[in-house]
Amino acid sequence: MKKIGFIGLGIMGRPMAKNLIDAGYELVVSDLNEDAVSELEEYGAASADTPKAITEQSEVIITMLPNSPHVKAVALGENGIIEGVSEGDVFIDMSSISPLMSQEVGEALLEKGVESLDAPVSGGQEGAEAGTVAFMVGGKEEVFEAHKEILEVMGGSVTLVGNLGAGQTTKLVNQVIVGINIAAVAEGLSLGKKAGVDPENIFNAIRGGLAGSQCMEDKAPRMLEGNYDPGFKMKLHVKDLTNAFETSRDLHNYMPLAAQVMEMMQKLMADGHTEVDHGGMGLFYEKLNNISLKK
Repeated sequence: MKKIGFIGLGIMGRPMAKNLIDAGYELVVSDLNEDAVSELEEYGAASADTPKAITEQSEVIITMLPNSPHVKAVALGENGIIEGVSEGDVFIDMSSISPLMSQEVGEALLEKGVESLDAPVSGGQEGAEAGTVAFMVGGKEEVFEAHKEILEVMGGSVTLVGNLGAGQTTKLVNQVIVGINIAAVAEGLSLGKKAGVDPENIFNAIRGGLAGSQCMEDKAPRMLEGNYDPGFKMKLHVKDLTNAFETSRDLHNYMPLAAQVMEMMQKLMADGHTEVDHGGMGLFYEKLNNISLKK
């Protein structure tokens, strides 16, 4: 098995790294959170202080970071991945970032003889822990096929969608659809509650029909319980939508529904709900309609 460097042990990265260790892979890890690093060390990983040092000890380097600037700094900055790579290494970025940034980093690493895959995921913390996240991968087919097994350890679905950057584009599409879907679930349940019908009964009645979706299955119960502990934080969805709008503007593409959802999320964040789950869209409708969706 190839030795893996894993950089980024946050809410998603930590359980995904553990899944790799459980599968028998040897990991060298790094994160700004020393507690997260200690936890992985106790789980069986080694650690190093810099991305360069991680890379010098690894054949495959995986990153799971918050946004484009973080990936660029870790990959191309001082003591970054690019300073420690050897020809033949492979870089897999599982962060959700701008497609253009994926391509920029990939092109720089390719000059060092390093191939790249952009492999953002969908599935949240629960999926990361269970190893069932969906990977949307961009890159060369031969590189994908050679490293698909690593991704399958962490995900239930691993799909090559195109060249480098295509994975990030697909993730942006995913986040647009998810955001609109969550808002639709909250809006519909709010109407039912306002009309005097139990939202839980509504959920159970429609979940098996055309209105049913994975978003409804995951987020409606949270709304009914008033449980917005983060599986995927509101602020991260806003970050993803920001990347989607930047890409959309470059393409002169119109996204009015996503724009409305973004305004709702911005209002929630302004009200102090930055760290809640993105299912917290229910809170927006509760306040707007002066109701509670809790059963």
